[in-house]
Amino acid sequence: MIPRLQEKYEKEVLPALAEKYGRSNRLALPRLQKIVVNMGVGEAIAEKKHMETAVEALTQIVGQKPIITKARKSIAGFRLREGMPIGCKATLRRQRMYEFLDRLISVALPRVRDFRGLSSTAFDKNGNYSMGLVEQLVFPELNPDRFSRVQGLNITIVTSTGDDDEARELLRMLGMPFQQPESTAGAA
Repeated sequence: MIPRLQEKYEKEVLPALAEKYGRSNRLALPRLQKIVVNMGVGEAIAEKKHMETAVEALTQIVGQKPIITKARKSIAGFRLREGMPIGCKATLRRQRMYEFLDRLISVALPRVRDFRGLSSTAFDKNGNYSMGLVEQLVFPELNPDRFSRVQGLNITIVTSTGDDDEARELLRMLGMPFQQPESTAGAA
């Protein structure tokens, strides 16, 4: 079964992008390559249980088992040694990527408190978009009784284009709720 957002991309977004940029080759048009969901768990240095709950939460959010990231360097001020587990991440591709992005746009982001849209400037000059969520409980898959500790996560959306404007247009057409630029017509 094809995810809803992937179908929208193929039937609506691709033809619109081809017309806007004047390209007939569909491989030259911007597309999503992968989504990386990362959860840094600094408290795992002192308490190993926090890492286990973070891995379990990320597994429920993305639908696959994440890998545990380890420290590359020792930092004495943080009581951190090289090789200690300090986070977890999952890389989503193909159908899981589209399903996750659909759930993020239609379910999780509207549940964020005081949400006024995503920043449209969080691109990295290579067409990749990064955003952070302060609380993982905006995803309805998680039981608030089971995951009582507030844990944030970072989401990076990697696109095939090297241009931020093309990537922004792709994500906007897929339904990403970017902030609207404020008009200065009322200020006089």
